[in-house]
Amino acid sequence: MAALKEEETLSLAETTVDFAVKKGADEAEVFIYQGLTTSIAIERGQIAKSSRIIDQGLGVRVIVNRAAGFAYTNVLNKKVAVEETALKALKSAKASKPDPDWKGLPSKKPLPHVKNTFDKNVLMLSADDLVKTASTMLEAAEKTDTRVFPIEGGVGASYLSRALANSNGVLGFDSGTVVKCSLAALAREKGEVTPVCFEFNVERSCNVDPGWVGEEAARLAVSALKAKRAETKTTKVFLAHFALQQLFYYTLMNAVKADYVQRNQSALQGKIGEKVASENLTIYDDGLLDGGLHTWKFDGEGVSQQKTLIIDKGVLHSFIYDNYTAKKEGKESTGNAFRAGYLSTPNVEPTNFHLLPGKKSPEEIIGEIDDGLLVYSLQGAHSSNPASGEFSVVASPAWKIKDGQIAHAARGVMLAGNVFHVIKNVSALAHNERKIGSLVAPWVLVENVKVIGK
Repeated sequence: MAALKEEETLSLAETTVDFAVKKGADEAEVFIYQGLTTSIAIERGQIAKSSRIIDQGLGVRVIVNRAAGFAYTNVLNKKVAVEETALKALKSAKASKPDPDWKGLPSKKPLPHVKNTFDKNVLMLSADDLVKTASTMLEAAEKTDTRVFPIEGGVGASYLSRALANSNGVLGFDSGTVVKCSLAALAREKGEVTPVCFEFNVERSCNVDPGWVGEEAARLAVSALKAKRAETKTTKVFLAHFALQQLFYYTLMNAVKADYVQRNQSALQGKIGEKVASENLTIYDDGLLDGGLHTWKFDGEGVSQQKTLIIDKGVLHSFIYDNYTAKKEGKESTGNAFRAGYLSTPNVEPTNFHLLPGKKSPEEIIGEIDDGLLVYSLQGAHSSNPASGEFSVVASPAWKIKDGQIAHAARGVMLAGNVFHVIKNVSALAHNERKIGSLVAPWVLVENVKVIGK
C-alpha cells in the first residue's frame, strides 16, 4: 500500500480554488479525498475473497451571490476534468436561490496536533498478512466451542488522506490509517439456533487482536443457547457497547446537532444550562481523542477539530456546529462538519462522542443487580424518532441478570421508551470503554426501562 503525495494534493486543491474564483465564484472550496483499502471477506466460516479498493476524488463547492453550487469528479490526473468540475459547480450556484443565512466559508486558523491516528506499519500490510489475521480469528472461534459456526466477517486495512483549500486561505492536509477485524457467529445445539453474535476490533494502528475477536464472538454465541422467554416488566437494563451505539446514534447524537436544533427537531432545544440527564453522565464530543476513529486535524470544511463539552454531570452545556449553523447564531464552529468522502457537501455529525467511564468493572456492576437484563445489540434502532427520542427495539442477544449473576439467555425481548428518559435514569457506568463508530463509551446501567416479552 503506497502513500499519496501531500504536495501534489495541496497544489491541486489550491489551483482549483484559484480557477473557480477567476471564473466568477465569490468563494470557493475544494475537498480532496484519497483512500486505499485492502480487505479479506469471511463467508460461511471460510475466507472467501480478497479485494483492493482505490477511491479518490475531488469535490468543489462555490458560492455566487450567496447561492451554493457543488460538483465532484474522480479524475484527478487530468486538468480539464478538474476544471470542468469547477465550472459545473459554478453553473449550479448560478441556477440556485441565494441563501440569506449564508455568512461565508471558514477563515484560516492554526491546525492542532493529533496523536496515534497514523501507523506506517499499516502501509506495509499485504493481502497475505490480512489472510493470516482472518485465519487467526476463525481458528480462535472454532477452538472455543464445537457448537459455534462463524457466519461472516472480515479483516481490512486502510490508508486515508484528505486535503482542503478555500478562498479564505484555509489549506490543510491530513492522513490516517485504520485496521479492523470482525466476526459474526451463531451456536447450534439439539435443534436450537442462537441469534447472531457479533464482535469486532477497530484501531488506527496495527494493534488489533483477532484472536480475542474470534473467541469473544464464539463465547457470546454459546452463552446465548438455552434461552428463556423474557417477561414484560419495568426493570434495570445494562446496555453493552453495540446496543448503546445503536440507540444513541439515531436519537441523542441527532438531538445535539445544531441543524436539528435550528429546525425544531430536537427535544433539547432551549435547554442549555438545564439538567437533562443523570449527574452520572458527562459527555464530550472529542475530535482530538488520542487514537479516536474520527480524530482528524480538521473537519470537512477545514476547521480545526476540538473537544466540546456536551453534557456536564447531567447538565446540557453545548450543541455541535459546522460553519454554517454556527454563523447563523453568531458562534464559532465546533469542528463538526463531516464528509464521508468527496461525493457530497458537509453535514453536522459528532466526531468521537465520548461518555466518560465509571470506576467499576462490568462484573462488579452485574454483581449489584438483583434483577435485570444485559443487552448486547439492538434491532430496529434506525426507526427511532430523532425529534422526540421515542424508540421501540428488539434486544438480541440479551441475558437475564438474577441475584448478581448472568442467569440465562433471554429471547423475545423488546425495549420501548424514550432516550431522554434513558439518560435521566443512568445509575452507573462501567470502566470498559471502547470505540465503536462515532461512540466512545463503556457499558451503561439504566433504571426503569420498559421490557416487553414476546
